[in-house]
Amino acid sequence: MSATAGNDNSAGGAAGAGTGGSVPVAPWQPTQACVDQVAQTLASMTLRQKAGQMVQADSAGISAADVATHQFGSVFSGGSSDPASDDTPEAWAAFVNGFEAQASGVPLIYGIDAVHGNNNVSNTVVFPHNIGLGATRDPALLTEIGHITAVEMRGTSIDWTFAPAISPAQDERWGRTFESYSEQPALAAEMAVAVLEGLQGDSLSGPESVVACAKHFAGDGATQGGVDQANTVLDEATFRKLGVDVYQPLINAGVGSIMVSYSSYNGVKMTGNAHWLTDVLKGEMGFRGIVGSDWSAASKLPGDAATQVATAVNAGIDMLMEPYVPGQYVDILEAAPAATGSAHIALSRIDDAVTRILTIKCEHGMLAPNYDPSGDSALLSQIGSQAHRDVARRAVRESAVLLQNKNKALPIPETATVHVAGSGADSLQRQCGGWTIDWQGLGTNTTSPGTTTGTTFLKGVQAIAGSGNVTYSPDGSAIPSGAAYVIVVLSEAPYAEGKGDTTDLDLATRTPDVPVLQAARSSGLPVIAVLMSGRPLIIEPYLDLADAWVAAWLPGSEADALADVLFGRYAPTARLGHSWPKTMAQIPINVGDADYETDPPLFAFGYGLSY
Repeated sequence: MSATAGNDNSAGGAAGAGTGGSVPVAPWQPTQACVDQVAQTLASMTLRQKAGQMVQADSAGISAADVATHQFGSVFSGGSSDPASDDTPEAWAAFVNGFEAQASGVPLIYGIDAVHGNNNVSNTVVFPHNIGLGATRDPALLTEIGHITAVEMRGTSIDWTFAPAISPAQDERWGRTFESYSEQPALAAEMAVAVLEGLQGDSLSGPESVVACAKHFAGDGATQGGVDQANTVLDEATFRKLGVDVYQPLINAGVGSIMVSYSSYNGVKMTGNAHWLTDVLKGEMGFRGIVGSDWSAASKLPGDAATQVATAVNAGIDMLMEPYVPGQYVDILEAAPAATGSAHIALSRIDDAVTRILTIKCEHGMLAPNYDPSGDSALLSQIGSQAHRDVARRAVRESAVLLQNKNKALPIPETATVHVAGSGADSLQRQCGGWTIDWQGLGTNTTSPGTTTGTTFLKGVQAIAGSGNVTYSPDGSAIPSGAAYVIVVLSEAPYAEGKGDTTDLDLATRTPDVPVLQAARSSGLPVIAVLMSGRPLIIEPYLDLADAWVAAWLPGSEADALADVLFGRYAPTARLGHSWPKTMAQIPINVGDADYETDPPLFAFGYGLSY
């Protein structure tokens, strides 16, 4: 949503860095029309209806009829909460419409973690994860990706994405590092604003716009030891730099919502931290949108359920993401103004929260008399289109960082005979990573009906060199005598938050492919190592096993485009958005550290070779 002077500016995407516009210098304000309409709507609502607006239920834990019973303001699908029949766009649209049709009075807003495309839905385009997009240094491309994601969401009737993640990851041990555009706050904010512009568009009420969500406020990328949901221990100036100030450009650009982190700051959980949520985020920073909690985050606070809800809401949470017995939370909120002690929430605080929720719904066009909750079925035909995949292929090419190129091993002549090996060479699962169809990644939930479509790296090599000139073995065995090059694709298995945390990032620990690389080296041929990972891994002991090294990150569904880089159809342009450590003992290492020059990383922030 764009921001201009005064309180009557139009809703929509902000002009921002990388798109030729000017970055708004003041926090976004809602239109006067929505201010008036929301006040009128609020005045007509019962306390029960207000309480319902403040609860977001997971689709796996309720029926569509529960929306009407409890007056839920929102329903979302968690990472593995899918339609029971299948994961096709058509099935998703019908599934979401079933919930939306049960809302009475104020329409329901439906949310999903569309974090690298509409990634929970089969056959949508899956873009590279944020760590790769940050390496592109191409805000215009990220805006295009955001817009395509919005189109593929609206085709399935989904209005709200819990993206972009903005946290500048400071420690590669953190399992969510792949969700971070950069360790440098300025670059992380620039990339996130660019995605926001694509998601929310020139007008948030437009047919191809969705509500975005900056996350996770605040400091989750800087927890001690890189442990997910843990404690961030920093002085206030550093905390503001790494965890707070990065949100201001998105607030100014009109981001519709902000999700609060599970993590703590100096021992106090952010979900219950009134100073940072109300005094700073809503007061000092001027945020006027929805402040939402993460999955069941209120239940992690001290006390019984009523006390937990009151602590979170009084701290500044407007909407509670509650996948378990969400109706109980509506009951608690309805009773809270009359409660005493730690369970009391003033009616004025409830009215403020509901005003924020209704404001974003109004700006999204949901309070208009002719609003149709069923989405735009015409957009279904664009889901997974070749035009969308072409943009994803461009993103794959622009995100690949050339780390090493001894003996000018790259580019490979297109006439060369090539042997391809490694766990990630022909694997959609590994190239897409976490948050693909399922929470922890494609194929990790054996009960899921979903899959996705795409093109692997191997197919890209075959398309350029010709199938007759390409051989393949996952384990690197039987390299034919006629081969001129060996390409080894080393890859991490997919993971997401929590399960991705680790204290050992050694290449041999994180991938099964070091023996494959050793076999390739023993062949005496030029060896190209392509690393598919969600973060920098410790590769220094293995550098001499390959002539060239390419960091491909988690390229998504169109990994065939990596072959364009290796065969010289696209000269590498990407630069590291994260410093690449030499050893585990060097972690954490980030640009600007006091010893960054005296004890430098293996590859510095901003590093990247070309041809």
